[in-house]
Amino acid sequence: MRGAALAATLVLGVSACGSSDSGSGASGQTQAALEGVGPITLVTGKDTSGNLQNQVNGWNQLHPDQQVKIIELPENADEQRQQMVQNATTKSDAYTVLNLDVIWTAEFAANQWVEALPESEFPLDKLIPATVETGKYFNKFYAVPTTSDGGLLYYRKDLLDAAGVKAPTTWSELEAACAKVVPANPGLSCYAGQFEKYEGLTVNFSEAVNSAGGTVVGDDGKPNVNTAEAKKGLDFLVQGVKSGEIPQKARTFKEEEGRRAFQAGELLFHRQWPYQYAKAEATDGSSQVAGKFAVAPLPGLDGPGASTLGGHNYAISKFAKNKKSALDFIKYMVDEKQQRENLEKTSLAPTWSSLYDDPALVQKFPYLTELKKSIDKAKKRPAVVKYQEVSSAIQEAAYGAMAGTTTSEDALKSLQSKLEELTKQ
Repeated sequence: MRGAALAATLVLGVSACGSSDSGSGASGQTQAALEGVGPITLVTGKDTSGNLQNQVNGWNQLHPDQQVKIIELPENADEQRQQMVQNATTKSDAYTVLNLDVIWTAEFAANQWVEALPESEFPLDKLIPATVETGKYFNKFYAVPTTSDGGLLYYRKDLLDAAGVKAPTTWSELEAACAKVVPANPGLSCYAGQFEKYEGLTVNFSEAVNSAGGTVVGDDGKPNVNTAEAKKGLDFLVQGVKSGEIPQKARTFKEEEGRRAFQAGELLFHRQWPYQYAKAEATDGSSQVAGKFAVAPLPGLDGPGASTLGGHNYAISKFAKNKKSALDFIKYMVDEKQQRENLEKTSLAPTWSSLYDDPALVQKFPYLTELKKSIDKAKKRPAVVKYQEVSSAIQEAAYGAMAGTTTSEDALKSLQSKLEELTKQ
């Protein structure tokens, strides 16, 4: 989830980026750029976890002369990005540390809106490798992964157990489970994800295509959506809407709308990020499914599907003051202690690898083992500089097909042409 003249329009080979201390390649220059001590701001999307202020309070108590103020942007990721871009294009110093969606690194680095960071200042060898790569652009390190994300299938274990049905590993098994369970439970719908026309739909479309054996943009940088595999993926969503397995109102769902529906007992299956786990297990009366659900890998066409890699990284605005304080604050936030506490309080996926194997944490959050596998095997969204335009084209195509205003074939054919133009070198 790009503005000024772009430095390049080519597709990034982020997976091929080196892991040397390239962020400090011009070490003196990087250190000189990260000077200044004093108050800073942390700019982030709406904190649906409820724990971010607690973390910031911990820093502020230790650093009375370097207070961090949270600037909370809208819940919608596209609106978050828009406000960050507006701040950068005006070269305002109002934003210091930016909480970037992992897919925004390319645009912000290419436009020189964020500072290159010294890799040696961070415990990158302790973090999940896939998350570290999301912070790189052309062999330089620009953003530190603080939370990761992998899609999971939340399901009503109580209802499946009562019907003698196992958690599905394929789309056909999911459909069969719904056919058996939903009719016996009035008010229950089969399946939902993030299907509103926004970044979440790009994620869900990409997962469907990847889970059918296809790809949106290949490692060679070429779009590849006008294929039989991509059609099977899109058809899973389109046919779901037509059959009613995906309820009509789910086409208005972003993360929070779907979360509320699942917690209200309205969904048998829900594709969602890990943060939902803690909220759905709440025993304060806000969740009707506490103790009644479980999680599993996303299903696919012929077996377990492929999640889209999500998460957020912290970067430092090129135009900010007090960048040394910003650097130290990011180091504080990425520390294992902070990530452990954040996981325990919010169920947000950490980037610190060892936390996924900690027996106490696994006992409290049984999904951690599956989540690490999901993240390790997750597919990146198209890593292109013109990402926002690419994502918008994907959303338009998928939403139109799901709404029935165009066929899957025509939607994918048109999308292929648009993506070829947007990724032209």
